[in-house]
Amino acid sequence: MQTQSVAAPPPLCHALPFVSDCHIVNQLSFPFNLNEARRARRKLKVSQLKSSFWESIKSGLLKNSSTQVIEPPSEEEEQLPEEFVLVEKTQPDGAIEQIIFSSGGDVNVYDLQTLCDKVGWPRRPLSKLAAALQNSYMVATLHCVRKSPETEGNEQKMLIGMARATSDHAFNATIWDVLVDPSYQGQGLGKALVEKLIRSLLQRDIGNITLFADSQDFYRNLGFEPDPEGIKGMFWHPRY
Repeated sequence: MQTQSVAAPPPLCHALPFVSDCHIVNQLSFPFNLNEARRARRKLKVSQLKSSFWESIKSGLLKNSSTQVIEPPSEEEEQLPEEFVLVEKTQPDGAIEQIIFSSGGDVNVYDLQTLCDKVGWPRRPLSKLAAALQNSYMVATLHCVRKSPETEGNEQKMLIGMARATSDHAFNATIWDVLVDPSYQGQGLGKALVEKLIRSLLQRDIGNITLFADSQDFYRNLGFEPDPEGIKGMFWHPRY
C-alpha cells in the first residue's frame, strides 16, 4: 500500500543570490557550485563600492566640519538558502521518495538540459545555460530523492523542476524558465515552485514581479495578469 504525506514547509528564510566563477574559455567545466563564488564576488563588489562611496563622503564632510562619520556595516548580511521536503511518499517496495524544494541554486547544467529535453524545449548551448544561471537573481529547484532501504546511503537524486528570476535588486523582478518534469506534472509542484519564488522576492521587498512564460491560464490562477494597471510591455524584433 502506498502512503503519502505532505510536509508543511518551515518558516521561509531568504534565498541567496548566486553566481559562478566558472570561466568558459575553450573547454566547459561542469557541474560547478554557483553559491560560494557568487558570495565572494558580491562581497568584493560591495566592499569596493562602499569604500569609494564612503571615502568621498567622509572627505567632503570632514573638510568643512567636525561632523563624526559613522561607518556602515563592512559586509552585507548573508541570507541563507531555503531548503525543505515538500512531499514525501513511501513506495510499494519500501523506498522513500522525497520532493525537495531549494532556493540555493544547486543546478547541474547537464541535468537542466535533460529536463528541458523532457518538456520539449529546444536545446540551448551549455555555456549560455551556465551564464543564465550565473546571472540570475534567484534560482529555485525541485529535486526527487529516492532512498531505498536495501541500499542505505546510496540516494538517487534527479532534477524535476526549476524556475529562476532576474532582478534589479530593488524594485523589479522577472520570472523565467518555469518547467516541471512531465512525469511529475499534475501534482501542484509547478504552482508550489512559483509561489515560493514569489514569496522569496516579496520578502526582499521586490513588489513589481513580471513573468515570461506560456500557459496563461496556469499563471492567471497564481495571480498574474496580462496587463495589470496599464503596464505595457514591448519586444524588439529585428527587421532584417
